[in-house]
Amino acid sequence: MVSRDEIMAALAGVPGPDGRASLPDSGAVSGVTIRDDKVFAAIAIDPARAKAMEPMRAEAEAAIRAIPGVKGAVVTLTAETARSVGGAPAGHAHGGDAPRRHGRPSEPLPGVKRIIAVASGKGGVGKSTVACNLAVGLQKLGLKVGVLDADLFGPSMPKLFGLNSKPGLAPDGKKLVPLENYGVKVMSIGFLVEEGAPVVWRGPMVISALNQLLREVVWGELEVLVVDMPPGTGDTQLSMAQNVPLAGAVIVSTPQDLALIDARRGIAMFNQVKVPLLGVVENMSYFVCPHCGERTDVFSHGGARKEAQKLGVPFLGEVPLDIAIRLNSDDGRPVVATMPEGAQALAFLAIARGVADGLAAGAGAKPAPRIRILD
Repeated sequence: MVSRDEIMAALAGVPGPDGRASLPDSGAVSGVTIRDDKVFAAIAIDPARAKAMEPMRAEAEAAIRAIPGVKGAVVTLTAETARSVGGAPAGHAHGGDAPRRHGRPSEPLPGVKRIIAVASGKGGVGKSTVACNLAVGLQKLGLKVGVLDADLFGPSMPKLFGLNSKPGLAPDGKKLVPLENYGVKVMSIGFLVEEGAPVVWRGPMVISALNQLLREVVWGELEVLVVDMPPGTGDTQLSMAQNVPLAGAVIVSTPQDLALIDARRGIAMFNQVKVPLLGVVENMSYFVCPHCGERTDVFSHGGARKEAQKLGVPFLGEVPLDIAIRLNSDDGRPVVATMPEGAQALAFLAIARGVADGLAAGAGAKPAPRIRILD
């Protein structure tokens, strides 16, 4: 297995950000992770020099790849401002740490017409399952679709799409080629690390890695790129909303009051950063017994619809709590693709139509906002 010492020795031949001291001597190497002979490293830089530092990043990545025994390498640039976006010193903004700008400035992805986020205020509401079937549903409607799995700490798309191989490299040797199944292109950190291996990264490394998975992938021509966001409303979510030109967001919740509290936070976050709300999905809305046909509202019912109406957000539809969804998801077989005539698939297809209609009615991708924290 390759060692950290071998990696630092290889990087000793790469000039650091000042162009004089080597990368290790410059102190810019902010993190190195080794998983199954694959190396993930981060280099801290001045965000104003992000474009100028790209050749250094590429040279460092090539140096690591050249180490005998290394099966792959991903080097990211970690860019942090010295002050918060609101003008207060970083870490001393009113009300706690202010969100910082990470990674590259917002700019459209070549060939990608619209990017949408699928988000939830909390985990455990089936957001990734909804994102997967929404993507397949949009593809069934005739759109060219891709999925970015933005949950680096709990990637689900490899399992949901039944993909377990590694992405290849483009002819230029610099960009990754996404995997594809059911007509949808998919990129996930789960393709690059062993299943079950923890990703232990600090926030800046996460944002930098996400930007690389987003922008250093050959997506080709896509009409919609679905981003499966990590749960919650923290720095990662705000930074993604700021750094990616989002055309809209879909909020997933269960109908119970506890989940709706967190869904409100998600809606408020996207309203704050001026990202249009395409709508709310009520997942696990009800359960119909396959034996007796009796319906049970396990997590209550209708809460997400009422919340959407109350907040003036479109309601996209209800998805039942159904064992077929669970079984097919575990097998990497989205119900929209494998049970297209079933009630479960029809529910997802109705949601996909609502999202497509919302995108058609909108003006396309909105410029990423500047988040301002006021004292």
